[in-house]
Amino acid sequence: MKIIKNMVLILLSLIIIIGCTHKTPYTNRSQMIFMSSEEELALGEKSYQEALAEAKVITGTKDANRVKAIGERIAKVADRSDFTWEFNLVEDEALNAFCLPGGKVVVYTGILKAARNDDQLATVISHEIAHALARHGAERMSSAKVQQGIQVLGNVVLAVGAPEYQNVFNQTYGIGTQVGVMLPYGRMQESEADEIGIYLMHKAGYNLQEALKFWENMSEGKQETNEFLSTHPSSSTRIEDIKKVIVKIQSQANI
Repeated sequence: MKIIKNMVLILLSLIIIIGCTHKTPYTNRSQMIFMSSEEELALGEKSYQEALAEAKVITGTKDANRVKAIGERIAKVADRSDFTWEFNLVEDEALNAFCLPGGKVVVYTGILKAARNDDQLATVISHEIAHALARHGAERMSSAKVQQGIQVLGNVVLAVGAPEYQNVFNQTYGIGTQVGVMLPYGRMQESEADEIGIYLMHKAGYNLQEALKFWENMSEGKQETNEFLSTHPSSSTRIEDIKKVIVKIQSQANI
């Protein structure tokens, strides 16, 4: 029993050590990613084409041109020559946007209600680009694989032990419930994308104060859900965190 437990711990430790070979841009956080960049880009392209096939893409309008111009301006400072950047506006009332691996950006018309000028739209696009630069999608997939492995290995160990330890183990690793390892992880990535996005906005020459106004717009008339049970930080939390990033950037500029 003890030998099996030790083997599980050693294996899990090796997985984590080997996996933590990537660093996020700007925040310099170690990541556990088991997917190659090539695989990630291929998946991004496939998902992008499928998304566009089902969407009503808007072209030639003032807003569509704004999305493209702002996106290209941010892409220039993103420093990813391996990305084939594309920027599309699609008709959808959802307050949403996304950037798939490879620089495939889609902005929904609904979010333009909150992104009321170019700087605020840059907030949205830079945030989504930040997710792709930080490889958050690949990180989430890798984390899910590890979690599945932990469940399998943990159950092997615990099957020969006291049954009451099963629930403790599962709760510790967020297995069988959303509230655990995976959910806070999503909030961390969102906060990190906010921070990286602010750095991108700064490099691209946008007004960082408008990022605060954008999140104020997003919270208008909206009753926020319990932050602990949400995959996104609350707007008030985001605003305070972004203020800290802006102060950091300003202090670095004065050095």
